[in-house]
Amino acid sequence: MNRSSRIAGFYNKTLSERVETVARWAELTEEETSTLRGGMGLGQERAAEMIENVVGLHALPLGIAVNFLINGRDVLVPMAIEEPSVVAGASFAAKLARSQGGFKATTSAPEMIGQIQVLDLADPYTARFDILAARDALLQRANETDPVLVGLGGGARDLDVRVIETSPVGPMVIVHLIVDCRDAMGANTVNTACEALAPHIERITGGRVLLRILSNLADRRLAQAHCTVPAETLAFESFSGQEVIQGIVEASAFATADPYRAATHNKGIMNGVDAVVLATGNDWRAVEAGAHAYAARKGCYGSLSHWAQGAEGNLVGTLEMPLSVGIVGGATRVHPTAQVAIKILGVETGRDLAEIIAAVGLAQNLAALRALATEGIQKGHMQLHARQVSIAAGASGKEIEEVARAMVNEGTIRPDRAEAILASLRSKPLAERFRTNRER
Repeated sequence: MNRSSRIAGFYNKTLSERVETVARWAELTEEETSTLRGGMGLGQERAAEMIENVVGLHALPLGIAVNFLINGRDVLVPMAIEEPSVVAGASFAAKLARSQGGFKATTSAPEMIGQIQVLDLADPYTARFDILAARDALLQRANETDPVLVGLGGGARDLDVRVIETSPVGPMVIVHLIVDCRDAMGANTVNTACEALAPHIERITGGRVLLRILSNLADRRLAQAHCTVPAETLAFESFSGQEVIQGIVEASAFATADPYRAATHNKGIMNGVDAVVLATGNDWRAVEAGAHAYAARKGCYGSLSHWAQGAEGNLVGTLEMPLSVGIVGGATRVHPTAQVAIKILGVETGRDLAEIIAAVGLAQNLAALRALATEGIQKGHMQLHARQVSIAAGASGKEIEEVARAMVNEGTIRPDRAEAILASLRSKPLAERFRTNRER
């Protein structure tokens, strides 16, 4: 099917029209389309099966980022998020990158690390040697815990053994079990394998195994994204393309050098990343933990992305981060909306999903830096935020846009002003309100 994610005017379509557009794009069934409309989504009974003590549901808006071209394929990207400007920003940045082929993304093998902590050792280095000598037998035992994964081409790949000489409780040996999880996130698989190895490692070393648990610093499961944006594409209003590039490069350097800036810089990246992770039913907390740990891997917290001016004068951006996501198992398998999101994305493997997420993170970063380095982040963000303030003040229907527009024109976006503007609006006779709307 020949499709383009460059859908002009998608934002201006009605909610119903957007649903129909996405349904046609992804060839959704009537039931899947109903899920997007809220009719067949997560119900209380299914929710009660997912976690404990369920008393209700908590919904988030599900938006679609358009314009994405990733590895030569057009993609519509579902994003679950409550913050305004994120979906719009990602869509706009994706449009900027399209002229140079969009985003290129790659991933490493989907390998996760399970950690086994060994204590009370007479000689940690001898224990390390003995564990490595039993490597093949330990890997075989780990693979026996999940023959299905092994049959799919995954399974235990290697052992790495480290000695921590000094800690508050003395020396310890840490065994890293490396497991290829294929299209799953892999937490349950890795934890089960670590549990199975614990008694064997105790017999080999004579020590005491305490923790047996997955590490969320998934630095063997990396995703990279890259894009090039021509200078002329970045020019707008009074800003030349060269000025925009210089501002973005200087802002990127700030994030590289300063952890206080890097934290907010990376939060902007995670705005895009988390929204897709959440939409697809993956563990956004695990992804967040891994991303921030990776950002600090050199001993000082830094940026996950890098922006520079290329040899031809274009803006060039790269992003690298751990992405432990899957398309099977967990909430992805049981949450109806997550299943629809996976279908809209058209992914066939967990690595496909990780590549898309990395591209969205880089796009979100580009949108934020472009705004920060030129007109400031508040102009566009507050225009969208004004809608939320209007709704919170009680506006509905066409009132939302009218109240938001009035606050933006004033340059004052506060709940008290929204309430006052709404009260004034509602005090006008209906005929006058209708005439004003028609004139606009």
